[in-house]
Amino acid sequence: MQTALKNSSNKATFDVSRIRADFPILETLVHGKPLVYLDNGASTQKPQVVIDRISNFYAHQYANVHRGVHFLSQEATIHYEKARRDTICAYLGGVDEKEVIFTRGTTESINLVASSFGEQFVSAGDEIIVSGMEHHSNIVPWQMLCEKKQATLRVIPVLDNGELDFFAYKKLLNPKVKLVCVVHISNALGTINPVQEMIQEAHAQGIPVLVDGAQAVPHQKVNVKELDCDFYAFSGHKLFGPTGIGILYGKEKWLAAMPPYQGGGDMIRSVSFEKTTYNDLPHKFEAGTPHIEGALGLACAIEYVSALDWDLVAKHEHELLVHVTDELQKIPEVRIIGTAEKKAAVVSFVVDGVHPHDIGTFLDREGIAIRAGHHCAQLVMERFCVPATVRASFAFYNTHDEVEILVAGIKKVVGFFK
Repeated sequence: MQTALKNSSNKATFDVSRIRADFPILETLVHGKPLVYLDNGASTQKPQVVIDRISNFYAHQYANVHRGVHFLSQEATIHYEKARRDTICAYLGGVDEKEVIFTRGTTESINLVASSFGEQFVSAGDEIIVSGMEHHSNIVPWQMLCEKKQATLRVIPVLDNGELDFFAYKKLLNPKVKLVCVVHISNALGTINPVQEMIQEAHAQGIPVLVDGAQAVPHQKVNVKELDCDFYAFSGHKLFGPTGIGILYGKEKWLAAMPPYQGGGDMIRSVSFEKTTYNDLPHKFEAGTPHIEGALGLACAIEYVSALDWDLVAKHEHELLVHVTDELQKIPEVRIIGTAEKKAAVVSFVVDGVHPHDIGTFLDREGIAIRAGHHCAQLVMERFCVPATVRASFAFYNTHDEVEILVAGIKKVVGFFK
């Protein structure tokens, strides 16, 4: 796949039109107008190779994995475990396959850690640290754990520009803290958090760290070994892959010490009415028939994005962010929420006198798909004193022409509601 072409000055360029050709849904008409898909923070679209991989599995390779002695079961098992071992482990920085657990997504990955790690390592009087910009899925499980264990939830404050208060974070670290849970990139603000530095500060006091990477994986390469995080969670549907599949990376020393999350088939070695012996990692945490086609589709999506020139991807997305930010700032009625120095290609904003849901409905008639609401981040909305925002979230297949269409749509909204 050629994604970086050379021009006459021998300078690499990002060929977005070539990329867009890989995504059939981008040819869709919405209300008679070309689709402008800017809801990538909720879910990214799928390249044809991922669609074909899943279809091919159902048409020619389908069978349940593990334990089957027949040809199709053995072949399906080979492909399934190869997806984990050869593709996903390599993508995360060359981790051991024992440290990669298939889940339904980021939410289940976090709940797994809250349940299993929390059961083993959290007691009354202990503390869990989260940030004030977390998605609900990285708040509610820890609230539930703290209530069950009589532990305390501590919150890292968010500054006016949408960055975390790093100095306040360091003050929260103390011997009572059993785990730090922080988002890599905020889904509501686009803020890129200094997770590596946060991990270093926590580890200096012997505190493990879980990173919610759901919004990071579509925008940058992630090497969990370099980060040195203890847990990292992400979802396939954010990474141009299928829905209903996700990954929990966990350091072996923690996973080995944690009890199983669910009971059932495949997570056992032997069962009797007197005693059950659990399976080895990672299968100890993978009860029941897995999302086989999801794992294969996720591996295919990772292979697709791994073939891209990520320096060019980052440059292209940053230029889109600068473009949309500059244009929206020219509209007096628009206020951008979240102006961190380091941001992913996500812009959240409000328009004076117009509810975000009305903006979303209006833009849909223009063929523009954005997200309007609290984005499962109600505490962020509360911090910035707004009920909701409009969020335009970009991916590498978006274009500068689409930025112009969005801005024109917002100007129409302003004019219509005046």
